[in-house]
Amino acid sequence: MLSVLRSIVQEVNSARDLQEALDIIVSRVQSAMTTEVCSVYLLDPETNRYILMATEGLYKKAVGNVSLGHSEGLIGLVGSREEPINLEDAPSHPRYRYFPETGEERFRSFLGVPIIHHRRVLGVLVVQQRENSRCFDEGEEAFLVTVSAQLAGVIAHSEATGAISGLSMTGEETRDVSFKGVAGAPGVAIGQCVVIYPPADLDAVPEKQTDNIDHELQVFGDAVTAVREDIERVAERLASQLRPEEQALFEVYLRMLDDNALPGEVVTRVKEGLWAQGALKQVVNQYVRHFELMGDLYLRERAVDIRDLGRRLLAHLQEGDQQEVVYPDNTVLVSEELTPAMLGEVPRGQLVGLVSVRGSGNSHVAILARAMGVPTVMGMVDIPVNQLDGKELIVDGFEGQLFASPTADLRTFYQEIYDEEAALFRGLEALRDKPCETTDGHRVSLLVNTGLMTDVVRSLSHGAEGIGLYRTEVPFMIKERFPSEQEQRQYYREQLEAFAPSPVTMRTLDIGGDKALSYFPIQEENPFLGWRGIRVTLDHPEIFLVQVRAMLKASEGLNNLQIMLPMISNISEVEESLHLIYRVYHEVREEGYDIHMPKVGVMVEIPAAVYQVRELAERVDFLSVGSNDLTQYLLAVDRNNPRVAQLYHSYHPAVLQALVRIAHDAHSVGKPVSICGELAGDPGGAVLLMAMGYDALSMNAASLPKVKSVIRSIALDWAGQLLEDVLLLDSPHVIKSCVDLALRNAGFGRYLRPGKASADLLSQNS
Repeated sequence: MLSVLRSIVQEVNSARDLQEALDIIVSRVQSAMTTEVCSVYLLDPETNRYILMATEGLYKKAVGNVSLGHSEGLIGLVGSREEPINLEDAPSHPRYRYFPETGEERFRSFLGVPIIHHRRVLGVLVVQQRENSRCFDEGEEAFLVTVSAQLAGVIAHSEATGAISGLSMTGEETRDVSFKGVAGAPGVAIGQCVVIYPPADLDAVPEKQTDNIDHELQVFGDAVTAVREDIERVAERLASQLRPEEQALFEVYLRMLDDNALPGEVVTRVKEGLWAQGALKQVVNQYVRHFELMGDLYLRERAVDIRDLGRRLLAHLQEGDQQEVVYPDNTVLVSEELTPAMLGEVPRGQLVGLVSVRGSGNSHVAILARAMGVPTVMGMVDIPVNQLDGKELIVDGFEGQLFASPTADLRTFYQEIYDEEAALFRGLEALRDKPCETTDGHRVSLLVNTGLMTDVVRSLSHGAEGIGLYRTEVPFMIKERFPSEQEQRQYYREQLEAFAPSPVTMRTLDIGGDKALSYFPIQEENPFLGWRGIRVTLDHPEIFLVQVRAMLKASEGLNNLQIMLPMISNISEVEESLHLIYRVYHEVREEGYDIHMPKVGVMVEIPAAVYQVRELAERVDFLSVGSNDLTQYLLAVDRNNPRVAQLYHSYHPAVLQALVRIAHDAHSVGKPVSICGELAGDPGGAVLLMAMGYDALSMNAASLPKVKSVIRSIALDWAGQLLEDVLLLDSPHVIKSCVDLALRNAGFGRYLRPGKASADLLSQNS
């Protein structure tokens, strides 16, 4: 059964549209289960009715014409109960609903299972059998449940693709098509989509029509010729080293490149108006599907050859079609997986929004987006990326939503939110040079997290008092090799000079986890529990020593450098790091540089460090909590995984209790403690952290004015009482609601979400 299931999923994955996918499902499931009927009913979100979308065994004319209410009939019962229903005599059930146009009166046995994706019921998969001929057993029920679970994501993706193309399942024009992801960076963006996809990846090729068929035929013909020459050249070079049966594989490739084989079918589709890359993708997927369904093992394995040939052709097509990407003034950048390098490709001032299929609100790119003030949605796992290029999009970074094909009403609604946010920040500019001090005189330092020089400019304009976290890995990530000591020194000097004499805390290289270097790949099954942070640099002292030397030399004459060590899990790592830092300090002094020994601190971001705060604090000058990673490790939630993103919550009681303990233990041995995670940039989170006793809060520059405004308007006693109240609660969602309510009652509702946001309008347009 596993091979049958795999072949069904592969076929459905290769379908060109939703209807083809559904037709494949009912045909293959009926055959696999040897039933007389298999049907799929999908729940139409517009009408909230189940529509018969495909069937094998019922009357075909009923497809698209028969529908049931949300709770009507056995189909509605399966959907509302969200579990299988298996009946030997379906007509005798009180919920049975008879439709003459389907011809189902002939069938008495009924097995229906819900199709559920991310807790949302998409539809119902049904098999039926004639009277007295069969009762579906547990094994058959389990198989159908497995098929349904495997296909739910495919159906969701196909459904989304159809909506983006402009048609609902009832054939009506779709507008305000919405997709739900994870909020990455707050704000609203209205702009034109530019899709960036990886090279030579057939799955990532977008569907596009062409007006220049002759050009597409020419570039495809050139690609076929080039690939044929490549294969002939390789075959000739290896001829003396291969056996005849191995040489025959090259002949297979060349035969597949004959005009009447694969290229002929691509040419046919191009002549129908499809661009060459999209036509190639369709034909290769069709060939692969056919080969993978074959019973003969040798023939099944030829699917790999087809894929390889397709990638070779695509690589040549892309090489010959390397048109410069045109970025409009209001670019919304969309990709399967956004990288910092992609953000840097867009000309300054033209990037208004970001959308990524992979990642979550706490992945590295999302953090950079918040620092840049670019509204971002992450974890859009069901979005049909290849359908979006060139379309108008609305990015709602507050709610983690994306809208395509917006109506004028929805566009006006979000334009008002955008204008409100802009007006709010203009109103906060007056606070830039004022201290962050409560109404009863308690002072808190507000610092910023930076990684790029553009962060510094924005930070200074927002009144930052220093840098609480400079991510030194950013200069490493935008290079194709390790930056030299001199290059690093230049990067560090810019940051130190910009904020002098205020402190600049530089974290030593923190790679691994979700921060990868293309030239220093780290492949691990559990990267967040693996070789990352201080573990990498202590294993490679040549990297650590060069970096520290560059930092120290960059600080000459400024002496505002502080060094911070990431991912510390035991005392020995601190002692070894300090030994190397002191060694470099004396070497640099001997070279004639007039520098002071910088303060050295550690990041508390691993649960083990929480219980060693006193011991760590006795060896360093300060502590800083990395609340993003600490939350991830305490809750055992991968913060880049959108499937579990809802479990990652900075207001979780365990997280708050840990933060309270860290601040208390650090102060008990007389050491200052700051926090540089995203919680510090949330107005409610900042209030709680101040009440816990944190001496400094470090955040992205865009959050700083709001946090300063709130803290300057409240008393420390008020914050302390709020902290006492929430520490008695046991649900992160209740805690967040409690904090938000307190801020709203204190007059800060406009900082939590734009005031005119209408839930009715949003739900109406979703």
